[in-house]
Amino acid sequence: QVQLVESGGGLVQAGGSLRLSCAASGRTFSTYSMGWFRQAPGKEREFVSAISRSLGSTYYADSVKDRFTISRDNAKNTVDLQMNSLKPEDTAAYYCAAARADYGLEYGSRYDYWGQGTQVTVSS
Repeated sequence: QVQLVESGGGLVQAGGSLRLSCAASGRTFSTYSMGWFRQAPGKEREFVSAISRSLGSTYYADSVKDRFTISRDNAKNTVDLQMNSLKPEDTAAYYCAAARADYGLEYGSRYDYWGQGTQVTVSS
């Protein structure tokens, strides 16, 4: 069992930055690929970014590429999402997720555990 707790959300003006962090319980963090998803009101959950468990390969949705950076620290059991140049359309609840899988990480169905989410609001 893996428990995930997100932090770092908040209110920021367009063009600003936020850093989300996800802390995972357990001693097997390095064996999980980690991902970030988001869901805006009235919209479906969408993939944001992921980092694989094996090679640490990173993946990004086109909408956040070159603005967001995902990283992980296996010693601390954390995965972070640095978000720069934020736009109002980035407003959503952001969820951290853990997957035993090492591919297909853009699909929510690949993930085994989910956090409760943290709200990000970007004002124009």
